[in-house]
Parts: sequence; C-alpha cells; structure tokens
Amino acid sequence: QLQLVESGGGLVQPGGSLRLSCAASGFTLDYYTIAWFRQAPGKERERISCISGTGGSTNYADSVKGRFTISRDNAKNTAYLQMNNLKPDDTAVYYCAANLYYGCSDYVRSYQYWGQGTQVTVSS
Repeated sequence: QLQLVESGGGLVQPGGSLRLSCAASGFTLDYYTIAWFRQAPGKERERISCISGTGGSTNYADSVKGRFTISRDNAKNTAYLQMNNLKPDDTAVYYCAANLYYGCSDYVRSYQYWGQGTQVTVSS
C-alpha cells in the first residue's frame, strides 16, 4: 500500500517545539517534492513549507519563516518539520504530501500522496 504516515503532533505550550515526521511506505520519496500543509478549523488547507527531491531547495510561508525548518532523509524515506517558537495560531491539523510533477505547488490537487494528518495544539 502506497502511503504517507505523519507522527509527532501533540499539545505544546506557546514558545515550545515539536518535530513532525512523514514516513513513506510502498514507494520511495527520492524524486518527490514534499510539502507540509496545515488546516485550522474553519479555514482552508494552506501550504506552509516544501522541499525538493534532493533537499537542495526549500520554501516557507511567511507565517512560519524563521521558526519552522523542513528537512528530509531519503535514506530513511522520511521528511521532517521542526517547529520552534510555536504560537497559538499554529494550532491545526498538519499534513504531509508528495508530488512528482509540480514542484513546490500551493495547490492541493498537485499532490499525489497525502498523509492522514496529525493534530498540533498550542495552548497554555
């Protein structure tokens, strides 16, 4: 079965950190652009970061720039999102997604594979 599985979400206080993981099974991530999206209640899903297949190019939304870091380990077939200095506005379900053809796309339909999502809640 071809799938992405996220882990690492949870409840954290403002200013805290979490690291999300996105592991692929059934296929290799090597040539795929990996993106992290998030969706807060009542809002559309938004892309917050992406990384190229080689890891040589990354991109961040302004809302997370300087606080979040995307990375990948192709040997482990896994991508990561390190989230520091978390704020209540970061509360959302976080999804990883992979696409082979469209690069760092903002569009949900560009991505062939999606994880099931992991909840991140930032609250005191």
